[in-house]
Amino acid sequence: MSIRHGLLALLERGPRYGSQLRTEFESRTGSTWPLNVGQVYTTLNRLERDGMVAQGGEDEAGHTLYAITDSGRVELRTWFEKPVDRTSPARDELAIKLAMAVGAPSVDIRDVIQSQRRHTVRAMQDYTRLKAQALLAVESGGARERDDVAWLLVLEQLIFQTEAEARWLDHCESRLIRLSATARSAPDVPDAPDAGASGPVSAPDTGASEPVSAPVAQSGADGARS
Repeated sequence: MSIRHGLLALLERGPRYGSQLRTEFESRTGSTWPLNVGQVYTTLNRLERDGMVAQGGEDEAGHTLYAITDSGRVELRTWFEKPVDRTSPARDELAIKLAMAVGAPSVDIRDVIQSQRRHTVRAMQDYTRLKAQALLAVESGGARERDDVAWLLVLEQLIFQTEAEARWLDHCESRLIRLSATARSAPDVPDAPDAGASGPVSAPDTGASEPVSAPVAQSGADGARS
């Protein structure tokens, strides 16, 4: 999440002070990624150091106002125009958990998957209810319509994300079942022949249609095909 660019986007609409930026950021994103005032001021100090914002006096209540500079506008335009980089994806705790659960002693990976699936489905239902409320707010119009539309877009991304996660969990469970069945049905590998044995020795046919290693790491590509 780019707090830095989010604050620049809000400052482009006019000078703001720290807690005002926090409130507007959370309103725009439906508090999906809550901020504290310390984060906001730390980011503002860095932006000021980099010449992207500047202090612009105080309001009537004595709050220090920050304004975006020309350099800040260039940075913001570049951010909007440049695609989000997916070549180095952020660490995903669920993917790491399943990867570590493979072969872990005393851990039933299917229990982990089923527990996560229940949580994911509940989250999807919650997001869907919130989406209905956001749609109602957008259709009714009002002073905060821009924030309602922004929140609706965030909610829909969360819904798509949880739907994809649920499908991936289903795929992981099916993958593990298939690999388990393949391992049970594979014939034993014969002992190595004596050194004096004549003739070539063929590798045994295990009947496996694909490697058994790292099933979780392959799941994303396989899920896209299924």
